Amino acid sequence: MSLVAIVGRPNVGKSTLFNRLVGMRKAIVDETAGVTRDRHYGKCEWCGREFSVVDTGGWTTNSDDVFEGAIRRQVAIAIEESDLVLFMVEAAAGITDYDAEIADLLRRSKKPVVLTVNKVDSGEKQYDAYQFYSLGLGEIWSISAANGSGTGDLLDEILRQLPEETAPKEDLHADLPHIAIVGKPNVGKSSLTNALLGEERNIVTPVAGTTRDSISTYYNKFGHEFMLVDTAGMRKKSRVNEDLEFYSVLRSIRAIEQADVCILMIDANNGMEAQDMSIFNLIVRNRKACVLVVNKWDLFTKDSNTLRDYEAALRSRIAPFDDVPVIFTSVPKKQRIMDVLDAASHVYANYARRLPTARLNEAMLPEIENYPPPAWKGKYVKIKYVTQLPTRFPAFAFFCNLPQYVKEPYKRFLENKLREHFDLQGCPVQIYMRSK
Repeated sequence: MSLVAIVGRPNVGKSTLFNRLVGMRKAIVDETAGVTRDRHYGKCEWCGREFSVVDTGGWTTNSDDVFEGAIRRQVAIAIEESDLVLFMVEAAAGITDYDAEIADLLRRSKKPVVLTVNKVDSGEKQYDAYQFYSLGLGEIWSISAANGSGTGDLLDEILRQLPEETAPKEDLHADLPHIAIVGKPNVGKSSLTNALLGEERNIVTPVAGTTRDSISTYYNKFGHEFMLVDTAGMRKKSRVNEDLEFYSVLRSIRAIEQADVCILMIDANNGMEAQDMSIFNLIVRNRKACVLVVNKWDLFTKDSNTLRDYEAALRSRIAPFDDVPVIFTSVPKKQRIMDVLDAASHVYANYARRLPTARLNEAMLPEIENYPPPAWKGKYVKIKYVTQLPTRFPAFAFFCNLPQYVKEPYKRFLENKLREHFDLQGCPVQIYMRSK
């Protein structure tokens, strides 16, 4: 599928146009300059043809933004990957030094360029657009990304310049498992993503809150194939002051809801803090498989029993759902990062497994006979049958004569026995009592 990269200086409306082209609010839009930092991909369909669109951060030089150099590298990578570059400028601001720099970069890249003048939402502003012919990039296309005027002609021009597709391709990644990397700010989520992919996919700096959008990337290496989702760090509500961070946290929560497996990263030096527990509880409430990654382990002071004691303390903290793989890593040194992938693949296999009804009854009915549910007001509960429900997560229905009298402690007993007989590591298990 052809790829179109949207580039330009900060705050010219790149993410607004990106959202319009892909048909959803996928990239965060705000009046603050420099909101977008990482490359963000989506799919656009126009006149029966599909192409991919990549949104990029705003190109700046000699600014106070600590992400400036990393954003420029991301823009250069996006231009190199693309089949066509959509260069966005702003009518009212005129030609700035940044616009001239980007135009020079695009001329050297030898890529087809569509020069798009944004914020032309009235006839009078059309006269401001003509000055951009002096950039020497050919015809200009005046649009208003906010209200959509001119975007139809722009899309026609994009399709005219894109190479013809040989045949429509299906989305090969639709059925792949989605693995989301979540955690507080600055615990190493983007560093882990980049280390696994072997490229600088997401911007990494020591500043907490660098990642703002949830960035989804196809991964197919070392026998693993899935969609890897890097998310923004989630802080407690009282500390979220900016609208931008509010939307970033919202995207991270949505990424958890849409994921199959969540890799929860914590800082070894801080341990499992209250906010880490809030994120873990969010994963459990959404019934997602989980892998717990303790990052920056190389910076932690250790002795012979440290790892064992640390893991025991973690498991007691997350009880009763303590059947979760715990991996100790150092992402910059690439220590045990492949163990994270292996653990994620293993818990996804458990998460998606269908257990035959015959095997379930062979294993669970003797356990129930040996330890039946407690009597309630002189009435005895008799469980006759168990089966797995057709849900995305492991859920089991136990059929009995008096389901209302089976209390939570006995459901916990049944869950523990299921985990003893079947490999359900890292997966939340739901028990339902139903009338036979």
